[in-house]
Amino acid sequence: MILTYQRFKVVLLLIYGSLFLSGIYYCLRVFWCAAARMSELELQQQTNFKFLVKLGKSGNEIIEMLVQVYGDNAMKKTAVYRWVKRFSEGRESVTDEERSGRPATSRTEENVTKIRQIVRENHLLTVRSIAEQVHIDKETVKKI
Repeated sequence: MILTYQRFKVVLLLIYGSLFLSGIYYCLRVFWCAAARMSELELQQQTNFKFLVKLGKSGNEIIEMLVQVYGDNAMKKTAVYRWVKRFSEGRESVTDEERSGRPATSRTEENVTKIRQIVRENHLLTVRSIAEQVHIDKETVKKI
C-alpha cells in the first residue's frame, strides 16, 4: 500500500483527534482530582478550626496558622470566621448540615408537563407569561 497525501492526512487527523480527546480526558481528570482534593482540604481545615476553637484561639490566630500550614489553599477569612463562630456556639459537626428549602432546580416532571400543556393551548404566549403561570423563573422555562 502506497502512502498518499490523502491517506497521510487521514492518519494525522486520527492521531491528532486521539491526542485531543486524551487531552480533554486528562484535563477533566485533573479538575475532578483537584475538586476532590479541595473538599478534603476544607474538611481538614474545619477539623482544625474545631480543635483550635476548643483551645481558645481567636479567628486571627487561626487564620495565621492556616496560612502557615496550607498556604494558598487556606480558606478565606470570612469562611474561617463563620466556622469559628459556629464552633464557639457549641457546634460539634465539621461537615455542612442538610438544608431545607427550595429544591436546587425548578425543572420537575410536573412543571414540564404544565409548560407543554400551556404551549399546546396557546403557542403565541411569551416566556415571561408562561413563567408567571407556572411560578418559576424564565431561564428554566427556556430550558424546557
